[in-house]
Amino acid sequence: MMDNLPPKVQNQIAQFQQLAQQIQMITSQKLQLDAQVRELGKAIEELEKAGEDAVVYRNVGSLMIQSKDNAALATELTDQKETLEVRVKTLDRQDKQLRERHQGLQEQITQALNIPSPEGEEDEKPKAG
Repeated sequence: MMDNLPPKVQNQIAQFQQLAQQIQMITSQKLQLDAQVRELGKAIEELEKAGEDAVVYRNVGSLMIQSKDNAALATELTDQKETLEVRVKTLDRQDKQLRERHQGLQEQITQALNIPSPEGEEDEKPKAG
């Protein structure tokens, strides 16, 4: 089927597929970072509950080392959490931009192939009821 299409439409379809893959990668990265943000939030919360004199350990590579300064550790964890939150916001912006481009390409391809738009198909479906 691709051989019958004009080169411009073939190129748009290839871009459409690449955008879909990029959106999927960004969504996956966002999920991972969101989980890390939640984990850091819980760690900070528990550290604050524990108090200054509590014995706390931190991971350093494959080792667990006792932290000598819980306040400094809390600050470090908070900084890490804030850095991840900024990264998540950046990924949100990228995701939004990619989805807009993806939608635009979908409309261009649909128009070039003279296929009814998905919105029109939804209106034509019989209502269950």
